[in-house]
Amino acid sequence: MRLRTLTLAAASGSALLAAGLLPAHASATPSPRSPQEGTVSAADLLAKVTTCAQISNGKYKTDDETSATIPVCGKNGAVFWKADMDVDCDGQRTTNCNEDRDPWYQDDTAFHQSDGRPLKAETLPYVVVPSTSSIWNYSGAGIKGGGVVAVVYNNKVEYAVVGDTGPTKIIGEASYATAKALGIDPDPETGGTDSGVTYILFKNSKVSPIESHSAAVSLGDQLARQFLANN
Repeated sequence: MRLRTLTLAAASGSALLAAGLLPAHASATPSPRSPQEGTVSAADLLAKVTTCAQISNGKYKTDDETSATIPVCGKNGAVFWKADMDVDCDGQRTTNCNEDRDPWYQDDTAFHQSDGRPLKAETLPYVVVPSTSSIWNYSGAGIKGGGVVAVVYNNKVEYAVVGDTGPTKIIGEASYATAKALGIDPDPETGGTDSGVTYILFKNSKVSPIESHSAAVSLGDQLARQFLANN
């Protein structure tokens, strides 16, 4: 099963301020995409995840044909893993995410937009977490749908949300939009990367509405700075 990426429409600044997801000076209006989101560097984040305190009961495969070598690790305020990235194109049908482009395409995601529709992998940066199993229960670790994730690759940071669930024994998947933003080939059938991706998921966080990427960036930057301070 390949992994997929999306970017969602921004919510109004007033709504986000009311929800406490934006500081008073922040705006929910999306800014032009750049290799670096927020103020925290990839190097600073990676320096905090050099060792692993394993919290999963076992380890995950990155693909069906590989051995199980990837643990889920715990830190203050976050969990993380280091894996590959398969490209997920599930959710709403778009130009690049559909049955013709993706042999594994499904028209739904585990978590939905505020209007009840599935997420849109082509435009919304999101990450796929393994479905609950004896290996690990993501919700029991404080990880929620809409939770913020810092995805680090090739000295770049992309903030995403927890948007979908995947196989119980495989880890390392994100939406078309996530891959594209990080400079990874986003093709759902032939793209992705075999290694070098770090996923840092912030516990008990939630972006509302889940489809607001600008809100994910704002909240993610705040949580990343807290993560650096607390680890």
